[in-house]
Amino acid sequence: MSNKLKIGISIGDVNGIGLEVIIKTLSNPAILNYCTPIVYGHTKVSSFHRKANNLGDFSFNVINHANQAQLKKANMINCWEEDVKIELGQVTETGGKYALLSLERATADLVNGDIDALVTAPINKHNIQSETFAFPGHTEYLQEKSGSKDVLMFLISENLRVGVVTGHIPVKDVPTNITKEKILSKLKLINDSLKKDFWIEKPKIAVLGLNPHASDNGLLGAEEAEIITPAIQEAYDKGMMVFGPYPADGFFGNGSYKKFDAVLAMYHDQGLIPFKTLAFHNGVNYTAGLNFVRTSPDHGTGYDIAGKDLADSTSFTEALFSAIHIVKNRREQEEMLSGQLRTGGKVVETQFDIKDDAS
Repeated sequence: MSNKLKIGISIGDVNGIGLEVIIKTLSNPAILNYCTPIVYGHTKVSSFHRKANNLGDFSFNVINHANQAQLKKANMINCWEEDVKIELGQVTETGGKYALLSLERATADLVNGDIDALVTAPINKHNIQSETFAFPGHTEYLQEKSGSKDVLMFLISENLRVGVVTGHIPVKDVPTNITKEKILSKLKLINDSLKKDFWIEKPKIAVLGLNPHASDNGLLGAEEAEIITPAIQEAYDKGMMVFGPYPADGFFGNGSYKKFDAVLAMYHDQGLIPFKTLAFHNGVNYTAGLNFVRTSPDHGTGYDIAGKDLADSTSFTEALFSAIHIVKNRREQEEMLSGQLRTGGKVVETQFDIKDDAS
């Protein structure tokens, strides 16, 4: 029991559905058999959401620090003292302010090793902006906190994993941000993550084209021939099982994605629209490339249904279990490799190998 992972949870926008899906998930006592949850927020705010959504008599165990967390309880750290005005379904400055306070405290504990992973409830990317948060979203904020050179927005579900070359940027800026170097970097992140985080020994990765019909042999654009195909070839030459570029519409429409362990899309909506269509209720947003583990549900703040007991908590629950699963996979792999090194064993390319295939 004492070895159970401590999973930190940030509450997101207090006017959205974040606390609703958190409480619904943690109301299942079976969750406590797998982890010790620590929510970063305030009990008064959680009580407001519990009552608004008729979620019974659920309550948190209040602690001051992660090391005080009790194993068989859902724990909460109060991150502020003042009362908060909650306006369900509204985009307010207050919603962003307290989402950031929650995220900052949780991230600090994550970086310090006081918690084992972080699950983030949805924020509003507009009202959270401040002097200390000038980022397009969670992904970029956590990248800076981890010091990682590059990270990958990796949408995962049981049967589909989709990464994107470009994330939260305007569509008009996508073509100039598609480079051979960036594609290679994202492919390496996917390949390494599939091996280390998901224990797939020889992952197969599909790459989508940028233009309609993957340019139709150059008729609809040159990016496939000049940038994407050379990147695929170089990745393949370095030992990665990478194929494409495939036309995005037909690739998902005819089920070709089922033949691959992951798919790399060129831009946000190209990858996320089919992913959310196929796996909306159980999809998880995972940030690959960080030196810690962060997941989130694949939906937004849900202002339109906030306070109506309509939010489906399945994606948040999946995010919680994905975080547990990935942390355990990483640690078991580290133990295996450490044991090999201590005994002088030769590290070969197996499902436990983290050899740099793209170096």
